[in-house]
Amino acid sequence: MQIQSLLTPGRTLCDIEGVSKKRVLEILANTIAQDIPAIDADDLFRRLIARERLGSTGIGHGIAIPHCRVENYDGVIGALITLNQPIDFDSIDSEPVDILFAMLVPENAHGEHLQNLAALAGALNDSEFRERLRGADSDAALYEIAISKD
Repeated sequence: MQIQSLLTPGRTLCDIEGVSKKRVLEILANTIAQDIPAIDADDLFRRLIARERLGSTGIGHGIAIPHCRVENYDGVIGALITLNQPIDFDSIDSEPVDILFAMLVPENAHGEHLQNLAALAGALNDSEFRERLRGADSDAALYEIAISKD
């Protein structure tokens, strides 16, 4: 999986004011829906919240990978945001989160979903890559750094 296949510049936001987990998930849902009209922001927000209720998608090191299945779209979709201040996300290491990479997969995707999540988590586990993401000073710079990862 290449990050470039998941992201677009329109779904990459740098230095966002997140305030809370709920607000950040709402920002992600709205950002994706603005870029992909087939996806309803309210429905996506509900799906992301429902997934978080099953267990936090905070994977440690200040990273969260909110994810869910979506209807009406048959590709894998990503969105990346960095926050100007880390927020509590109930992460496995109890560290606040400042990098969120959302991933949406089609309703009928099964093995592909898990492979993509594992690949993304692996990429974000690279401390040098995380620091480069954190160092971005614009949406465009964040996008370029993200897609430069192998």
